[in-house]
Amino acid sequence: MADLFCEPFPEISWLLPMDFPITKQFKRFDQNSPQCYGNMLKNGTVDYSKKSQPPFLYLHLVHDYGDHDKLFFCDQDQTLLKKVPWLIMKTDNYFVPSLFLIPSFEQELTNLFPEKEFVFHHLGWYLFHPSNQVWGLITRYYQAYLAKSDERIGIQIRVFDTGTGPFQYVMDQILACTLNEDLLPKINTRESVTTPFKNQKSKAVLVTSLNAGYSENIRTIYWEHPTVTGEMISVYQPSHEEYQQTEKKMHNRKAWAEMYLLSLTDTLVTSLWSTFGYVAQGLGGLRPWILYKPENRTAPNPPCRAAMSIEPCFHAPPLYDCKAKKGIDTGSLVPHVRHCEDMSWGLKLVDGLDYL
Repeated sequence: MADLFCEPFPEISWLLPMDFPITKQFKRFDQNSPQCYGNMLKNGTVDYSKKSQPPFLYLHLVHDYGDHDKLFFCDQDQTLLKKVPWLIMKTDNYFVPSLFLIPSFEQELTNLFPEKEFVFHHLGWYLFHPSNQVWGLITRYYQAYLAKSDERIGIQIRVFDTGTGPFQYVMDQILACTLNEDLLPKINTRESVTTPFKNQKSKAVLVTSLNAGYSENIRTIYWEHPTVTGEMISVYQPSHEEYQQTEKKMHNRKAWAEMYLLSLTDTLVTSLWSTFGYVAQGLGGLRPWILYKPENRTAPNPPCRAAMSIEPCFHAPPLYDCKAKKGIDTGSLVPHVRHCEDMSWGLKLVDGLDYL
């Protein structure tokens, strides 16, 4: 944490003290732990009639969580959980959309976030302050390559297909999206040299990808041909690590720095299902163009669509009606929680009535 983030609260830490009584147990908590709330529900060991509850419970809200774990999002269960002094949670999900479906949370969440699609934006700016090392990566790169351009375009590329790449179908999709939506100018294939336009503008394209091939291809296109608009296009990619290396500190610093740099662009193109892109759009308050999933290694048509909000997608929401105790489409209950553009069963927050 300290390698990536500064403490967000003055004169106090967001980390537990080293002598916190149950810290050493954290790594052992999983779905089958006796202290796991979902496991207790499954085994029938939860007693709602007790005035006092256990000193702590473990909440397993990871993407592989079971039906009993998902009851965390039910009002009846929140009535019990609020009596427990400490809740230890493990999650890799952005589950905020489902909190907005808990009736007892509704008023407090509305007071905190009157604009529903800015939840992550506000929380991100409030909590996620880059460490000095990461801030150095961000500021040096921005000042050297992006600051002087008239416009900045971010393209975040995450490829889930196996193989090293770059893949031509991915390149075709990126170009189709950026050219069709006028994010990048078309090239002039008839002339090698064009007269500079008055008030000639410059666009900086920031590409983030594990592979260097996509940015090199875009750079080559705009080096070999002038643009029909007369704009000058420069293409930059801070790193190309080839594969994800989660346990390496410098790798993680670069990833965090690149998410932040993407958030500083004016227009953003992101890959579907990618939390890397979600963080960038949320921090920047940007509604990105989302690249559709290619099928059979063929560029989809259309290649992308505009996002309905800047919020990240909750990839593994419960699809359950707590009162009726049956499955339900949780994306149709309230106007400000809708299914995601890039994952049909996922949920995301929108600002309501425009999407009814």
